[in-house]
Amino acid sequence: MSSVAPYSVGTCLTSLHLQKRNHSASSSSSSTSLTTTTKCSSVQQPPLLVQKENQLNRREAISLSMSFGLLHSFLQPIIPTATAAEAVPCELTVSPSGLSFCDKVVGTGSQAVKGQLIKAHYVGRLENGKVFDSSYDRGKPLTFRVGVGEVIKGWDEGILGGDGIPPMLTGKRTLKLPPELGYGSRGAGCRGGSCVIPPDSVLLFDVEFVSKA
Repeated sequence: MSSVAPYSVGTCLTSLHLQKRNHSASSSSSSTSLTTTTKCSSVQQPPLLVQKENQLNRREAISLSMSFGLLHSFLQPIIPTATAAEAVPCELTVSPSGLSFCDKVVGTGSQAVKGQLIKAHYVGRLENGKVFDSSYDRGKPLTFRVGVGEVIKGWDEGILGGDGIPPMLTGKRTLKLPPELGYGSRGAGCRGGSCVIPPDSVLLFDVEFVSKA
């Protein structure tokens, strides 16, 4: 894993405009229509060191998927998902890296290996319990190559395993990430002085390893 950031977070601002139209030159009647103008910008996270073109394209795809979730957090109030509501606290084990984990459902089968394409659902929360993103809300798991920097460092370590952390099988695991294994001092989804994930945030993820893709 070569980076603490899985993707560049994009934000879009949409403006609404009323446009008046005349039906004909000889008619006094007119109508109005609603048009939209969208301007997008991105907050670039620290660059990834792996420069292969296909990996960069995958990161762009993951960026788009995850950015929708972060933008969703800006545009409407947080509504806890059924998965979030069903979360059951469990005792976290702290590893030497600072990553804490707890297996809620231990799966079966073989573990994922570095570079393998896998599918995972997740709910991400701040330490105060606020949900900032959920793949369940989008109805589609995140697909990525594990262990090659396509996701944040805490995810790669939490799924593949490491010092004091057993590899994850298909199942459900809670991960608690210190800032250096998440988004660090930059935060994520920042706009106008406000961030979906504030700088130096401790993050909690309920991760479901769905399958190998």
